[in-house]
This record gives sequence, C-alpha cells and structure tokens, in this order.
Amino acid sequence: MNTTDILQRPLPAARMKRPTARAGHGGHAARAAGTALTIQKLAVASAIALLGMAGSAHAQQAAATVQPGDSAMVRLIRGLIQSGTLAKDVGEALLAQAQTEALAAQQAQRQAAASAAASVAGAGAAGSTAASALRVEPGDVRVPYISQTVRDQIRDEVKSEVMAQAKTEGWAAPNETPEWSKRIRFEGDVRVRNESRSFAGNNSNIEINWPAVNDGSGYDVNENTNLALPPLLNTRQNRNNQFRARARLGVFADISEQTKAGVRLASGSDDSPVSTTQTLGGGLSKKSVWLDQMWLSYKPVEWLNVTAGRFGNPFVSSDALFSNDLNFDGIAAQFDKTLANKDVSLFGTVGLIPLEYSSNNAPSHSQNKMGSENKWLFGAQVGANWKLNDDNRLRGAVAYYNFNNVSGKVSEPCALYAGAEGCSTDWSRPAFMQKGNTLMLLRNIALDPTNPANTPMPQYVGLASRFQLLDLNARWDTKVAGYGLRLDANYIRNLAYDENKMFARARGGIVNNYGPTGGTSQADFKSGGNAYSLQATFGKPSPSQRGDWNVLAGYKRIEPDAMPDGYNDSIFHGGGTNARGYFIGGSYALDKNMWFSGRWTATKEVYGPPVSIDTLQVEFNARF
Repeated sequence: MNTTDILQRPLPAARMKRPTARAGHGGHAARAAGTALTIQKLAVASAIALLGMAGSAHAQQAAATVQPGDSAMVRLIRGLIQSGTLAKDVGEALLAQAQTEALAAQQAQRQAAASAAASVAGAGAAGSTAASALRVEPGDVRVPYISQTVRDQIRDEVKSEVMAQAKTEGWAAPNETPEWSKRIRFEGDVRVRNESRSFAGNNSNIEINWPAVNDGSGYDVNENTNLALPPLLNTRQNRNNQFRARARLGVFADISEQTKAGVRLASGSDDSPVSTTQTLGGGLSKKSVWLDQMWLSYKPVEWLNVTAGRFGNPFVSSDALFSNDLNFDGIAAQFDKTLANKDVSLFGTVGLIPLEYSSNNAPSHSQNKMGSENKWLFGAQVGANWKLNDDNRLRGAVAYYNFNNVSGKVSEPCALYAGAEGCSTDWSRPAFMQKGNTLMLLRNIALDPTNPANTPMPQYVGLASRFQLLDLNARWDTKVAGYGLRLDANYIRNLAYDENKMFARARGGIVNNYGPTGGTSQADFKSGGNAYSLQATFGKPSPSQRGDWNVLAGYKRIEPDAMPDGYNDSIFHGGGTNARGYFIGGSYALDKNMWFSGRWTATKEVYGPPVSIDTLQVEFNARF
C-alpha cells in the first residue's frame, strides 16, 4: 500500500439502528466508532504534514516495509524511521505508543461490533456484522458522544447557577443557613461565686446607710418627734459563704457593614448600675432578669464609630472609677486611627451621658409644676497604643469627666407641716449612691408656728462636692521569663474639690466625714479629692484556653470626694469611696473559656471612724 492508498482509503461511518430497544447498545457502538474515527483522522493529518517534509522517495521506502494489520499511524512511523526523518530512539517510542493506541482502538471496535450485533439479533436481524451495524440508513438517529469531563462541567455550571439563584432569592440550599442568620450572633457568660465578708470587731457601729435615708419620705431629724436611729450599715457581723451568681446573654446583629445593634439581658438582685450579681437563696424563688444593654451603632468611616442607647463603658478606665459591670446611657463617639508606621495608634472617646431627669409632673397635686432639672456626665478622652517591640506594648490615656448638676442644693423654705408634697430641691439627691462622699442636708423645712419644737423634719441628703475629674491611665505589657506581665496604673483628681465651697453650699448642713473626735466643725472635717490604683498581673490577663493562668496583686486608695461614689467597684470596701487597701488573686483555665479564680481583698477607711472589711471570693466562670 502506497501513500496514495493511505490518503484515499475510505473512513467507516458510525451508524445506529432505529429500534428503541437498541438505544443503549447503539450508543456504545457510536462512541467506539467515533473514537476509531478520531484516531484515523489524526493519522491522516499527521501523514500529510510529515510526508510533505519527507518527500516521495522516503514514503515509497516506508510503504515497502509495512506489515499486514498495522494501522496507518504505525506504518507511517515505521516509514519515517527507515527514511531517517525520525531518530531511531524517538521513532521507536512513538511506534510503541501508536501500537498501544491502535490495539485499544481495535478492541473498542470489536466490543462495539459485538454489542451492535446482539442488538440486531434481538430485533430479528441476527447475523449482521459490526460493519453493517455502523452503516447509516434512512431514519437512523446519530447520538453524539459526551465525555465524562464535559458532563461534570455541565453539572457544575448548572449547580452554580441554581445555588446563586437560591442565595439571591433567599430560598433554602443544601448545607446552607439563611443569609440573615449569618449576621446575628449570641454571646453570654455565667459566673458562680462563693463570697465571705469579715468585719473587724472594733469597727464603728454607727455608720449610717445614707441610700436608705433617701428612699421613701426621708429621715426625721427632729429628736422630739423621732427617737429611732437612722438606717445603719452592718459593720461587725461577718457574712460567710454566701452563694451568688451572674448570668448575661446578648444578641448582636450586623445590620450592614456600617450599622450594628445589640440587646443584652443580665441577672441582678436589684437595679444597681454597678452589679449584675444575684444573691442565691431567698426560699428558692425565681431570680430577676434586667435589660442590661440596648444600643445601635453606626460607622460612617473606618476610624469612627458612634453608639447610642445603653452600652458598655466606652472609656479606658479602671474599676477604681467605673465598675466593670457599669453600662452607660446616652451617646458616645469613638475613634481609632493607626499611624503610618503601624506601631502607634491613636484612640479617643467623647460621650454625653444623661444621669438623671427630674420628674415631668412634680409636685403631682400642684398647679405649678417644677422646671426641668437634669444631671449629665460629659466625658472626653484621648490616648495612644505604642508597640515598642514584640514583647513590649504601652498604652496611655488622659480623660476629663464633668459631672454636671449632681451636687446637692438647699431648698427654698418648704412647709411640710401644711401639706406640701416636697421641697424644691428634692430632685438633687442622687438616684443611686454607695458610700463615702461628703453629704449635706437638702431641705430647708419651715417650722409649724403653732408647735415649732414638734415640727417633723424629714430630710434627704445630697452630694456636697462638685465633680470635675482628671483621669490619667497607663498600661505596660511586657514579658518576664517568657510569661506575660501587665502593669496598670490609674490616677484621678477631682479638680472641683474645695472644702470651703462645700461648707458654703451646705450652709452648715454637712453630716459626715468628720474626724474621730466627734466634732462637727470645718476644723474637724476630713476629706480629699485624690485617688489612685496600681495592679500587676503575671501570666495571661484573660485566661481562655485550658492551662492558661495568672496571678495578680494591687493597691487602691480613694479619698472621700475624689469621684462620685455611685459608679465604682461594689466589692472593694463594699463599694464607694473613703477606702484604701490591697488585693491579691489568681485564675486558672480548667477548659476552653472556663476558668476558676479567687481573690482576697483587705480594706479600711481613709478618714473617719474605723471600718475594716476583708472579702474572699472564689468563683467559676464560663463564657460562650
């Protein structure tokens, strides 16, 4: 067979009979025939290209050496080897590959022919050969062969289109959750604590419970009409092994990339702003749940976030000033900007916090209503974080807090004996207080002219000092022997503290913070406007993984009028100001996000009669 014979050799056509019963077998035959057809076409194309370069003399020599049964490609490669067009080693490798492919094609053709013959026999056309089965007749339908790769590609494209439509239209998809659920997260924590408080035997036992005095209708200070003592604090009887618990659960939503919202519930024995701890017991009664947070935030640019509602403390501070459980009402704007060198970032906060609003309808039985008297906290803070190296980081902040209109005011003369509902400055008593601040009587009670000595004189008390605080806060994170060491320092100065102005404002009505002599003149008065705290934490400050631990120690000193006593830690000296002492403690993580901790606090008064309190807390904590 010569070159002309190869090029003019007819190519077999694949065909499949019409009967539907042979559809499956006919498809196999068509695929096999299609494969053989492709191989033969490639052989012809290669022969044309290579023969054009080799010349007719080489082709004739190659044709003389062909063997019966060889495919066109095998014959061509042998001819090219013999003519020298292909190197012998290259040609032999191609020859082996071509022979393997030819053998596979022949086997596929035999299988297709056998399958077609079986189908023809089942339809009454027994004895037909594979060649006749592949012959195309009128009415036959040609079925193209689609490879597995193409089928997989079609399937994946259809699946992608369906999944994209499902995501866009919001209907369910396998292994997917609704889009809105991805924007909502739940966070919470649970704490169980055993707490013991021990009091010194020589403590003063005439410490007045001033918050209780301000409840209700006040305390009658006229000894002729009231022989009962005012409400007093327990200062001598220990309270051991009280079980207490705290639970908080929050739902937070990412409404968009710029807008977020949050709601959190918390436990608590009362509506105290500085504690969400619930004392257990109480006859196994159910426990209260309070709305602890509710806020919206908006981020107009990357470095600025504005939050409004009731939210967590937006300022960098210690618990000497603001309790860790304290939340703020109002609006706050926070900025955080990293500088170009990436090692220094600036931050700051501005907050407008409403503390109290006077009643809209006081006095309730009078035609003449009281004007609006509102109390505010305005806070502003700036600070910086500085990464010195991988082991050392510094943080510093300076803040100014102006507690506006929180001081007490002596009222206009009020004739309570004649049925007056109250006095003009009753609103100036604090809505919440702990203990320690210097206090003054608020009511200027008019005497009954018919019986002045026996005129009841129920009194409220208010804050004698004004409060404009300068707050300096510093932190250093470093490493010692491979473990973390954190040092915190906080200094607070009440810039508005002034004894002379306090006594002038009270008109001689200062009721506490006198020295141990029993005198009640300004010379006997003892107070101050400074506070500071120091703390060292060795280990991991916030244990989160099993085996994490820390130990800590610190000292605080808070003079009576360094700050309003209603907002700081409720544990240290029972809360409030006029306290000094140390604390030690530690934590160990027993499991992921679950840790055991303990703390011992020993405190006493700064000025005034002796009051010493030791507090031991042992607790289990978990967050999720």
